[in-house]
Amino acid sequence: MSTSRIVTYYEFFSKIFVFTTIYAMVCGGNVAIANQVPQISEFPKYEGSASYLQPVAQITPENTPASTEEPDIELTVIDKLLNEPVYSPFRREGTVKDSTRPVYVITGEEMEAQGARTVREALKFLTGILPDGTVGTEVNALSGQFIRGSNSAQVLILLDGRPINDLGSGGFDLSEFTTNIVERVEVLPGGGSTLYGSDAIGGVINIITRRPTEKVTTQAGVTLGAYGLNQQTINNSGKVGDIGWVVGYNRTQAENNYPFFIPEANFKGTRENNDVLYNNFNVKLEADLGKRNTLTLSSLYLGKDQGVPGGVPIPEPLYGQGYFNSLTNSDACGGKLRKYTDQVLTDLTWNSKLGSGDDSLLTARVYADFLNTRYDSRNSSQARYDNRQTSYGLQTQHSWKFANNQTLVYGFDYRNVSATNSTFDFSVNTKTLTYDDSISQGALFARYEINFTPGFTANLGLRQDFSSLTNGSFTSPSVGAKFALTDSTTLRANYIKNFRAPNLFSLYANGGSYVGNPNLRPEKGDSYDIGIDQKLGDFGLLRLTYFNNTISDLIAYNLAVPVATYENIGKVHTTGIEAVLNLQLANNIYAFVSYTANDPRILKSTNSAEVDKELRFAGADSLNAGLSYETSQGLYAGILMHSLGAYPTNNTNTEFLSGYTTFDFKMRVSLSDTLVLTGSVDNMFNQRYQLFPGYPDGGRVFQVGLSSTF
Repeated sequence: MSTSRIVTYYEFFSKIFVFTTIYAMVCGGNVAIANQVPQISEFPKYEGSASYLQPVAQITPENTPASTEEPDIELTVIDKLLNEPVYSPFRREGTVKDSTRPVYVITGEEMEAQGARTVREALKFLTGILPDGTVGTEVNALSGQFIRGSNSAQVLILLDGRPINDLGSGGFDLSEFTTNIVERVEVLPGGGSTLYGSDAIGGVINIITRRPTEKVTTQAGVTLGAYGLNQQTINNSGKVGDIGWVVGYNRTQAENNYPFFIPEANFKGTRENNDVLYNNFNVKLEADLGKRNTLTLSSLYLGKDQGVPGGVPIPEPLYGQGYFNSLTNSDACGGKLRKYTDQVLTDLTWNSKLGSGDDSLLTARVYADFLNTRYDSRNSSQARYDNRQTSYGLQTQHSWKFANNQTLVYGFDYRNVSATNSTFDFSVNTKTLTYDDSISQGALFARYEINFTPGFTANLGLRQDFSSLTNGSFTSPSVGAKFALTDSTTLRANYIKNFRAPNLFSLYANGGSYVGNPNLRPEKGDSYDIGIDQKLGDFGLLRLTYFNNTISDLIAYNLAVPVATYENIGKVHTTGIEAVLNLQLANNIYAFVSYTANDPRILKSTNSAEVDKELRFAGADSLNAGLSYETSQGLYAGILMHSLGAYPTNNTNTEFLSGYTTFDFKMRVSLSDTLVLTGSVDNMFNQRYQLFPGYPDGGRVFQVGLSSTF
């Protein structure tokens, strides 16, 4: 990390500490903080605030005021954040304060208040991740998740704790998930191979879906917005006897035909062939088999039909990042490039409480996923590109608290993935296979945790992965510790060794001018972090983490050989800071600031011009902030800021995109006990920018929603 960047970090956090110390002395004694942590008992009845960093109101029958005067809202700024339930750091249920790892959460209530339509959009204000993507800001824009110097293919995506990454081409598009099915999303920076195996070099994103509610409840909603946005959702949840269920449907449609300007190409026009139609279904059935056994069947269908508008060609520099762009609206034949996805994600899970208490839980899960993506190009290329993946998996684990201060989680994972990529040429009526192969992965893992004292906790983890790949087996250890210096100050430190097995494209692709390399070794990652959780009186919380992440044996495309192929030719070292500050400024007024700094440096490459340069896209710094007003009657109004620093778009750092700052206004009003009005204006000042050279943003957009619960 450069000296100038360290000085910037120091100045930034010095100002935060000075401000919070003064505020604590002046105002700290006047802030009322409740000690209860809110629980979600009914998914439609949202009481959360619009930012994941802000607290949630908790009103109980005992403290409900008898008068009609609007009461001060009692929020647990500290307890709400530290007691947030999380799964990913432990592979069992726990809380943020129990984890030695930094983990960041956004709940379904907060997504609703923010107006987030997909999981990609829900990650916008989270610490520790750069979720902006690279191809646009519309609802269907392909997601990109950059964590600690890693790219989207190096971040493991979990659905209720099990992997769904595409092993054919890598990664998973988070814009496929609409938020109506989501209870919360967890972001665990720094990798998770000890518990979850491959693809977790940069971090883990865990999507937790909704569970049945205790009473039968239906929520229906309609949202309308700019550029043809039209969304309808309906969800029914409940429990009768020993059977519970969640059933839902989401239909989202948008034209996304916004005006834009690319000054580098002197191009001005309207975005075309950018429409989208979602049809997403979800069902979950949960049966109580006696008092100690539960069987759950869950299935999601994610369907999307969208145009692929392409990018504006950037003439300079010659052969630059945007030089080969093309707009895929239509040609002389009237053709367009379209993308179709349909994903089916299904699992069956059995939970059994062993013994006579609640300290031993056995879990067994089988799952099957079918991921299909198709591109139809009926312009000059006249081709269809198909990518199909079928996954079958098994997870068994035992979470056992065998002593008052000791917990052991251990188990076995297995996953088999078959993927096919092909091209059908309509002009000659032939089909060409790029690859058609499979990967089998199995693993044994264990995580041991001990509380030496109430204030000192340590954990050890170990996982051994076995693979059908020649070089696919890997050992992943981890160690973590947490020490409470005082009631207000907690220190934490972690080390995790991670890996990512090569995907099928890089192993077996055969495209004529390029070939795969079946002898590729897994990418390896070493992640260190140290941090502090500092309570600021009873009105605020600062969480600060310094991290050091190295990725070696990086798989990259090597053009400097007679036939282009993939090789283990790279190494990247990333240092940075993740910080988030939450404050209750006054009754009903709350603020947050979060900062994610990344400095990824290329240490090894076949191109000597890239050595010691900043890794493209992953080096952006992100600053988020918000100020909100919220009452217990359901009124919410907030201003949220999202700022991304400048970043290089190539690894030689000769091309950059300037940063940008946007401000969003979010609002929620409870019109009655059963009717809620939401609204938002995003990018209020119409800041225009590009996420990739030649690919525009959507500018200022608005949406208004109305939902009813009955």
